[in-house]
Amino acid sequence: MYAAAQVKPKSFEAEHLGPAPISGPHLVATYKAGREIYAQGDLSDKCYQVSTGAVRVYRLLSDGRRQVVSFHLPGEMFGFEAGPNHSFFAEAITATTLAVFGRRHMQERSRELLALALTGMARAQQHLLVIGRQCAVERIAAFLVDLCERQGGGRQLRLPMSRQDIADYLGLTIETVSRVVTKLKERSVIVLRDARTIDIMKPDALRLLCN
Repeated sequence: MYAAAQVKPKSFEAEHLGPAPISGPHLVATYKAGREIYAQGDLSDKCYQVSTGAVRVYRLLSDGRRQVVSFHLPGEMFGFEAGPNHSFFAEAITATTLAVFGRRHMQERSRELLALALTGMARAQQHLLVIGRQCAVERIAAFLVDLCERQGGGRQLRLPMSRQDIADYLGLTIETVSRVVTKLKERSVIVLRDARTIDIMKPDALRLLCN
């Protein structure tokens, strides 16, 4: 199905609209939670912009473990890779709607796509610094600050991903993630409204923990 690129996120996505949708006709694709969008080895002849929902991009390691390399929220682009084939898997975390752009549209909108691709590259570089140099508390604090900024900078944070996803993204165990979240609660830095909703009570203290 083709449609004009007029994306109107709803539910928690409405709180962080992200970058504007890429203009022009595109293919609209919907995925149920856990559905594969592309697999390692598939042709990388398309790119994607999240309209609603959330996406994780990951690679399976030789020992069977999963390394999540990025999360993508409404307005954000993914699927850019240097070679002709994908080196990673992409899956919908929740029920997700994507705008899908083929090679021709990518060429026509190269400036818009380049800007979004560079933003994604900068985030990937920052992620390498986080997992390479910081302890568990610092990693999770940096993750929460980054996610909060991507959702509009408010004090309430929605987590579309699970704690296992977060652990696989930050190079930690799920037990460590839970332990650090509990520690942040005890310090009154955050309050958990439910399993997927966090109130940031002390944003300055959370930022200090990133260093």
